[in-house]
Amino acid sequence: MTRFAVVGHVEWIEFGRFSHVPEPGEIIDASEWFSEAAGSAAVVAVQLAKLSGDVDFFTALGDDWRGRAATERLRELGVRVHAARRAAMQRWGFVHLDDDGERTISILGERLVPRGDDDLPWERIDGAAAVFVSGGDDTAMRQARRGERLVATPRAVPALGGVQLDALVGSGKDRLEQVDPDTLDPRPHLIITTAGKEGGTWTGRAGSGRYEVAELPGPLVDEYGAGDTFAAGFTYGLGMGWDVDRALQFAARAGAANLTGRGPYEGQLTA
Repeated sequence: MTRFAVVGHVEWIEFGRFSHVPEPGEIIDASEWFSEAAGSAAVVAVQLAKLSGDVDFFTALGDDWRGRAATERLRELGVRVHAARRAAMQRWGFVHLDDDGERTISILGERLVPRGDDDLPWERIDGAAAVFVSGGDDTAMRQARRGERLVATPRAVPALGGVQLDALVGSGKDRLEQVDPDTLDPRPHLIITTAGKEGGTWTGRAGSGRYEVAELPGPLVDEYGAGDTFAAGFTYGLGMGWDVDRALQFAARAGAANLTGRGPYEGQLTA
């Protein structure tokens, strides 16, 4: 069995489905609602667990009911959770899901991430086929580098100085994920930029290219978690030793499948 690891943050998310995002001052009723442990690292960890059955997730959680609920839920979903407890509110958010499947997200609280000096079993990263990171301090990022391959979201870049990435996977449309590759030292071996329905591009030592989106295997339900599930699919392919084109094709399939399920996990691919 191929092992994977994830280092990063969790957000406890309250979802509501509405006909539209309310205008200022407007009050509307949700047609359905549910809660989930989510956030980019959590979504990646669950997708990797569904594909490989063997994932260690290193994170930090608030010492409140949301932090405890997140731990329990992620374990239910097959993730091996290693969490440092913080005397703080667990970061949480609210997601409006509209009838077109779009998600609009509001987040509350500090982004809690693991530190390299947290009393966590970092040695479990040794031998992991691939590691995905969404955040942590610089020491945690060096712990993550103990894996065979290292994939990151641009949101982790501030702590990655001096750490060699095998791949940086980010959105070309999200303003919080815009990074000038020339400022990265060392430069990642591969940079993947997603563009939603337009597919995306990649650049690396072997050249550059484009990839196309995959056909949805069912009706569109909502878009929450599709980009993170794409990143998980690519991390899985990289860890399995696939070439860039095959890993990107699989990642596109994973992202498309996610779009057909409610919330971050219902539509994800399984082994």
